[in-house]
Amino acid sequence: AMDGVPPPTSPTALSAYVAVSQLLGLTLLATTGAWLGRYRGGVAWHSPLQFNAHPLCMVLGMVFLQGDALLVYRVFRHEAKRSTKALHALLHGLALLIALVGIIAVFESHRTKGIPDMYSLHSWCGMATFVLYLLQWFLGCGFFLFPGASFSLRGWYKPQHIFFGITLFILSITSCLLGITEMLLFNISDSYSHFVPEGILANTLGVLLVAFGLVVGYVLTREEWKRPPLAEEMALSMDFKTLTEGESPGG
Repeated sequence: AMDGVPPPTSPTALSAYVAVSQLLGLTLLATTGAWLGRYRGGVAWHSPLQFNAHPLCMVLGMVFLQGDALLVYRVFRHEAKRSTKALHALLHGLALLIALVGIIAVFESHRTKGIPDMYSLHSWCGMATFVLYLLQWFLGCGFFLFPGASFSLRGWYKPQHIFFGITLFILSITSCLLGITEMLLFNISDSYSHFVPEGILANTLGVLLVAFGLVVGYVLTREEWKRPPLAEEMALSMDFKTLTEGESPGG
């Protein structure tokens, strides 16, 4: 340390938590695949197994990829801000596309089997989360990725974008937990209370979802792990403020 200023937190701790998050994420994807493959017959489109694409796509898109998109600004701390923004938006966009495939799968499966849509708490929470997530993505691209929004407007919206980003991640995990419970009650309601292997595996998936969310949330809420602004970014920010607000850089 110089002049009595403590040294910054070692990035090793950040790297360790990010590595744990990825290990948990890959494990929950593998667990989802194992559950669907071992006990639900696997995944196939335009068949009685089409529904199984729904939980797989939602865990992959709305949890794993969304979590990774949120971590982008912590992982790529010293890369150009524009590139980091583009990767952040790209991962969220990919998550939306995969989730859309999952939504199509469940609606088509319900129509084929004559099952009513949108009556359960899981479906209400899940659809609301997806719609809000899509809106959040469009607003984020409009405010931060493409030119147009003024400096003051960006400054006002940024805290809202961060808050709703974390909130939607929590809602996504919550919707998945509701979906897991719903699937178990539909498929093994008679044996679930006897600790059958499928129930234990699905419960384990739920625990992994919560653990992934907790680790990602911890990384996102550590103030000392926030991405520090680069000198050139601060200069560009002042220039942008001058152009959009008509103020001098020192004003």
